[in-house]
Parts: sequence; C-alpha cells; structure tokens
Amino acid sequence: MVQEHQQQVFRTLARLVNRRENLEDLAQEVFLRLYRALPSFRGEAMLSTYLYRITVNVAQDEWKRRRRVDDPLLSLSSKEDESDLPMEERLPGNDRGAERQLLDNEFWSLVQQQMMTLSPVERAVLTMFHQEEQTYEQIAVVLSLPINTVRTHLHRARTRLRQRVEQAMTHTGRAASIQERVSL
Repeated sequence: MVQEHQQQVFRTLARLVNRRENLEDLAQEVFLRLYRALPSFRGEAMLSTYLYRITVNVAQDEWKRRRRVDDPLLSLSSKEDESDLPMEERLPGNDRGAERQLLDNEFWSLVQQQMMTLSPVERAVLTMFHQEEQTYEQIAVVLSLPINTVRTHLHRARTRLRQRVEQAMTHTGRAASIQERVSL
C-alpha cells in the first residue's frame, strides 16, 4: 500500500503544508494512522479517499503545530535546492528567455505564498481539485462536507486567491510585468 500511494501522499502533503523538511515524517504519520485505522475501515469509500482524509488531517495537525510554534513558512522551491545544480542546469532552455522564466518563477512563488494565507479548508479544496484532480464528490467525502459546500469553498478560494495575488502584485509594483500571468 505504501508503494502504491506514497507519491500521492507526498504530493498532497507538499502542497498542503508548503514545506519540504519534514514531509517524510508527515508521510510516515499518514501511513501509521492508516495502518492503525485499517481494522475499522468499512470499505464504504475507496481506500484512496480514506487515505486523502488521513493526509488532510495530518496536514491540519501540522498547521496547528506551526501556529503554536509561529514558524515562518518556506517556499517549496527553496534556493538551497537550486544551488546544488550546475549553473547551466539552472539556466532556462531554448524555448523561453531568462526574463520570462524569472517572471514565471516570481509569479508562481507569489501564488504559492498567497495560497498559504487562505483558510486550511480553502487550501485543501483548491489543492485537491486543481492539483490532485479530485472530483467534487471525492473532495466532499474526504473533507466530510456536502458537495455544494465544496463548490462554495472552491469558488471563494479561487476568488480570494485571485484578489490577493493581484493585490500583492500591485503592492510590489510588479503588476505590469507579470499581469499577463494572472489566469487563475
């Protein structure tokens, strides 16, 4: 089970907690909780849906822990990871100019930063729908919410994220240079 679902768990955790340093510990916690819960698993939902629910719970526990510690959030694309690569591998390929790649990286870093300002449920719904390509029904089961509530959270999260990204771009004075990237 671990081999079959570990990529899904790591991807989901990385997107929800926005931190790389303890992803392995969090993933281990997910699988440990799954192992402990298997005797009570009734099979009313798919195992992957059950695993998503456990993953979201572990992410929520991590958010609460961080709130207590008041740790600053780190970006998934930390500069430390890039410094290990040779310079030629960090440069853009033939298809895009360096300026375009820089603007893209800046934009997605801003989106990721603003996503972390959303509520945990909005962040979870956005992640599961857009990045994990889960259906409304699957998200509703995982989060124990009615389908219409999932739709509402998704709509509100998209709207808030768009507004916050646009506001941050305007505030930093970079709106003109990366405005074309806003297609949320």
